[in-house]
Amino acid sequence: MLDWKVMISNRLRRQLCAVKRRAREAQMFTKALKSPRHPILAHIVPTRRCNLSCDYCSEYDSHSAPVPIEQMLNRIDHLAALGTTIIHLSGGEPLLHPEADTIIRRIREHGVLAGVLTNGFLLGPRRIRQLNDAGLDHLQISVDNVQPDDVSMKSWKVLERKLRALFEHANFEVNINSVVGNDLPNPDEALEIARRAIDLGFTSTVGILHDHNGQLRPLEGRYLEVYEEINELGQSLFSPSTHNSFQKNMVRGLPTDWHCHAGCRYLYICEHGLVHYCSQQRGTPGIPLEEYTPAHLEQEYSTIKECAPYCTVSCVHRVAWLDKLRETPREALQEFFPSDGDNWSTADLPMPVRVLSWLFMPDDSEVKPKEGFVSRTTQRILGINR
Repeated sequence: MLDWKVMISNRLRRQLCAVKRRAREAQMFTKALKSPRHPILAHIVPTRRCNLSCDYCSEYDSHSAPVPIEQMLNRIDHLAALGTTIIHLSGGEPLLHPEADTIIRRIREHGVLAGVLTNGFLLGPRRIRQLNDAGLDHLQISVDNVQPDDVSMKSWKVLERKLRALFEHANFEVNINSVVGNDLPNPDEALEIARRAIDLGFTSTVGILHDHNGQLRPLEGRYLEVYEEINELGQSLFSPSTHNSFQKNMVRGLPTDWHCHAGCRYLYICEHGLVHYCSQQRGTPGIPLEEYTPAHLEQEYSTIKECAPYCTVSCVHRVAWLDKLRETPREALQEFFPSDGDNWSTADLPMPVRVLSWLFMPDDSEVKPKEGFVSRTTQRILGINR
């Protein structure tokens, strides 16, 4: 049991770190609205090796050597030169890379937000404090079940001590991702995991189990009910789970009408240093990162991806939504904050969203001169070039 003074000190420390992180996230958000041709998010693989062997996963092996640190740092530098605002280490298990902290520090030296997607097995108080010192911003763990089984060892029972250590020591934001899919034996476990994550003060998201092509079967019966119940949990206005219209289509087998900007706004860089659309579409475009230029970004921004209507890769959807907000702000806001009446107005928006739209919304014919002045002033304060 933690001493109450320690608990208060930990909470204040995390809140201070969160304030600083939110300021940098605001820079990322504003830059995304002003500049349509830089990568918003990149996932990069420092090692394909993993210390687990989950039956459903196609993104790991048991033998690959880590990418040499010089190559990793050069790749981070090139992503930063392209204007990337968020870089997440993926895998395999990225924390198996012996120089993972050095990579995170290099990301942060460029002023880029740094994240890690991990199974959590290598975490402990000392390792968490090292990640704090490296400047990590976000960490996500996927928890597949409450008790370990033949499919996955990523269970709450196995990871609970690690998760409590994160609660006590982490300065970075922690998200727990649970999984729902028709092939899983007990859908209610995902709901239990989401509730436990929120009780610990973490954010919670839910993923839909997809096949090796990134596609899925519609959810049925209790699986669909659990998915909807998780999304109704006490999420904040700005939680990723609050705005997931594409998933609401997916779980019912419906296509989503959207334009995928992978290859421009989202990049997936494998251990060989090649740029791919995403982890589920490896091989395209397959260009070495060091040869990737703004001309490639320009081309891929407009390229139609045939897999898009039934895509389940949530991070790609979410970065595309920022472009929709930039290009058609009124339509984007109306989609995410629909009105019960026929006459939708920005006055119907939640107050925090109204304030943000006033501060960050790019100029268009509907913006009043005073609001345009505030927007431009905000961008200058945050160091965003027009």
